[in-house]
Amino acid sequence: MLMYPDIDPIALQIGPLAVHWYGLTYLVGFVLFVLLGRQRLKHPPFERLAAQGIWQKRDVEDMLFIGVVCIILGGRLGYVLFYKPGYYLANPLEIPMINKGGMAFHGALIGAIVAIVWFSLTRKRPFWQVADFVAPCVPLGFAAGRIGNFINGELWGRFASPDLPWGMVFPHSGSMLPRHPSQLYQFLLEGVLLFILLWLYARREHAQGRVAAVFLMGYGVLRFIAEFFREPDDFLGLLSLGMSMGQWLCVPMILGGVAVWIWAGRRAARVGGP
Repeated sequence: MLMYPDIDPIALQIGPLAVHWYGLTYLVGFVLFVLLGRQRLKHPPFERLAAQGIWQKRDVEDMLFIGVVCIILGGRLGYVLFYKPGYYLANPLEIPMINKGGMAFHGALIGAIVAIVWFSLTRKRPFWQVADFVAPCVPLGFAAGRIGNFINGELWGRFASPDLPWGMVFPHSGSMLPRHPSQLYQFLLEGVLLFILLWLYARREHAQGRVAAVFLMGYGVLRFIAEFFREPDDFLGLLSLGMSMGQWLCVPMILGGVAVWIWAGRRAARVGGP
């Protein structure tokens, strides 16, 4: 088994200014979104829309700015409402204290949807067209975030067999028994694998909404699988049917993706064309 490398969470210290690795992983995610968004403009139908001047490179930067604000707010509020509503109801002044930790992906997803709605309304673009544009550009950002979780030594996995070659001891967990490095599992599943599948799928034109549907289904299924190896939050444990909160939140995500997939196909058949 392996011992977790005790990595200093601070990447750079200049006087009182501390630059954390976790913050840098977020920055990497934002840069990747811009780079991938510009490449996305070369995929159909956006290549055609860009030639008509409907989509432009500056749209990518604008979406990033709006998305960052909504995702941070959504991620924090999602954690407050989904995971610790009672605690924050009793301590409302701690809700803005993001520096103490506590972000939820599913809340961030809601924030991202709000950002897409805002962008589609202000730029007069179809909602599902914007969602299809964004979807393949975000999984590598998730991957960067999971590396940040690993560097911080947080969100470790459940206990693993001592025979598992990559079983890892996380001293921060309060146990010296080997665990699954679930942060790296999520890096590979929800980040790298989901990106590859989505990027390849999105290179061809599909019924509007189906790229976003694949994202919802793909992330939901891969996160559901990864949760079997991730230690549940100690203040929640496992919930009904032996499932974690993360798994329960993935269920409506998967069902929503299936519903959007079916709706998009029927809509395309009705109006003709993708």
